[in-house]
Amino acid sequence: MTTTLSERAQLAYDVIMGRPATGIPSWLIHPMEHAHIDRLAGLPPGSYLKNPEETYLAFMKRSPICFVDQYLALNPLSMGSRGFEGETEHGATTGAEKILVDGMVIDSPEDVVAHMERFVFPQLAQAIADFDEDARVAAILAGEAEVQAKLAPEMLKTGYGFIHFPGFAYGSYGYENYFITCVLYPEVLEKHFSLQADLFVRYNVAAARAFKEGSLPPLYRLDHDMADSRGTLVRPEWLDRYWFPHFARALEPMLKTDVRMIWHCDGNLMAMVPRLLEVGVKGFQGFQYEDGMDYEAICRMKTKDGDDLTIIGGVSVTRALPMGTPADVKREMRWLVEHGPQTRFFLGCSSSIAPGVPWENMEMLVEGLEYYRTHGRG
Repeated sequence: MTTTLSERAQLAYDVIMGRPATGIPSWLIHPMEHAHIDRLAGLPPGSYLKNPEETYLAFMKRSPICFVDQYLALNPLSMGSRGFEGETEHGATTGAEKILVDGMVIDSPEDVVAHMERFVFPQLAQAIADFDEDARVAAILAGEAEVQAKLAPEMLKTGYGFIHFPGFAYGSYGYENYFITCVLYPEVLEKHFSLQADLFVRYNVAAARAFKEGSLPPLYRLDHDMADSRGTLVRPEWLDRYWFPHFARALEPMLKTDVRMIWHCDGNLMAMVPRLLEVGVKGFQGFQYEDGMDYEAICRMKTKDGDDLTIIGGVSVTRALPMGTPADVKREMRWLVEHGPQTRFFLGCSSSIAPGVPWENMEMLVEGLEYYRTHGRG
């Protein structure tokens, strides 16, 4: 890493590396209400819609944010002042009347199997044959450098979006079709996971090279929604048999490096936490406390090697921020700090901040992040 960093970006880098630090660095906060972005940027109303990227960058650079993994400057354009407004395109998991993939209607688990065998498996085999490791390394380094140049020197860019592992394909086929396939045809889905892993081992060899050759900050956030408020989308025992072996195999090239991979949590993932740690994941971000994620217990856990976890303690975007008071936001931040690990600990939000959060709560969030960045636990 050759970029000259600001004091707050250097704080993030030091904490990522496990060095002693006085302050607690802040991970990205992502408000999606345009009026909030304008005010946080110190610009007139309507600025975000007129100049979205410039306004979003102005907000981030005026904020206490120390590091960013996912660059989301244009993402709030999908929202209106009250959330999704007007006509929206419906997909396989968002109310489409007909699920059509590669010209095939997907209306049953048998259709899922037929589509995978006709299209997906040959495409994965071809992608494996065509894979160009050098080109992949170059693309990762170019993408990271492009975003770091936009953030520099105020914020540090960390990894997101280029380490891959087998995923669930409910986004293509719809929840019902896909998860009935899990029950009726698990061997077909395991073949899908296996082929994905065959490809992603290659991707992740390239990712490991990119971290080394580009001296990238050794922190990476893995992200795939695998739970709802009740628990994992399929039974943990099913995951143990059909998914986890291929997940672990895909990540093996990265597990040989010093990069600390952390997992973004949506829903109640408590059953997966020890399993992810056993594979080699070294931390978590994005806790939905109201769904049963036991933050205090997780923060007491250790990595497979016996180290403290890397934790991004997030103020709840589904409870404290939209429904609480400034006092509730302040109280939750104090709780996150008091129970977070002593090293490699960061503050942020549990996820994106949807429209409707009272401005006073946003002010308290930013004020609190700034306080803990400069004062730490003291």
